[in-house]
Amino acid sequence: MFTEYLRLERRSSEHTVKSYETDLLQFRDFICGNSNNIPVSEYFTDKNVRSWMMDLKKGGLSSRSINRKLSSLKAFVTYLKKVGKIDHNPLAKITSQKISKRLPEFVAESDMDKMTTDEFYPEGFAGKRDEFMVELFYATGMRLSELINLKHLDFVPSERQVKVFGKRSKERICPLNDYIINRYNEYVESKKQEGFDISSQAWLLVTDKGEKLYSKFVYRKITHYLGEVTSIDKKSPHVLRHTFATQMLNNGADLNSIKELLGHASLSATQVYTHNTFEKLKTVYKQAHPRA
Repeated sequence: MFTEYLRLERRSSEHTVKSYETDLLQFRDFICGNSNNIPVSEYFTDKNVRSWMMDLKKGGLSSRSINRKLSSLKAFVTYLKKVGKIDHNPLAKITSQKISKRLPEFVAESDMDKMTTDEFYPEGFAGKRDEFMVELFYATGMRLSELINLKHLDFVPSERQVKVFGKRSKERICPLNDYIINRYNEYVESKKQEGFDISSQAWLLVTDKGEKLYSKFVYRKITHYLGEVTSIDKKSPHVLRHTFATQMLNNGADLNSIKELLGHASLSATQVYTHNTFEKLKTVYKQAHPRA
């Protein structure tokens, strides 16, 4: 079974397995209609796949989504060849569609400064928690999943660092500045007053009821606060990660250091932020050069 191959040999997640199944069924329905007489191995021809891709495009599907579906087909063809159902790869000449590169959106420094005023956040525990949460994203560039899984023992203000567990359980250390340490102290004091657990094994950031944060809660909060200060299209926790990386690069940090701080596996993932820096240089050039 293809699904077992995905789970056991490729160690794919259930989400990936389900996506592959959906894509393959959609492709089958496009090729066969109501007929079940066509052998599976005959679905996958250059002509059939190109026709399907064109149909998806006409239906308004993005190139990125079409490429993902094409990957599902190619994975299945690889499986068919592996188990001896076919003797060659009929999709070898099918290439992915070109995708225009999107620059990571980020919040301007001046807009981030607007979020440091006393009146910006609500009073009480919720306000202290929200401010600490926003500033922790901005100070470290950590991912949403990394933030919600932090425990009190991971945040070490005496050593000016926080321990983060990233993708594939890879551990990294992020340095802390005075501003975020002060926000931490205020937050912990407020958390203590609420009677919430502040022991070393307790979750660092919690809801208004003292429970562990969850993704939708954080996403909703960050979207709200960013909406108060910026008009950029995308407003999410990941935008604060982009903001951290872009502003670090713009202020002189080298790319390798940013790679380590972000927890990227390779430098290629970090290099996308150089495009934002170059766009800034082009803007300065146009404003300053007499013939620009």
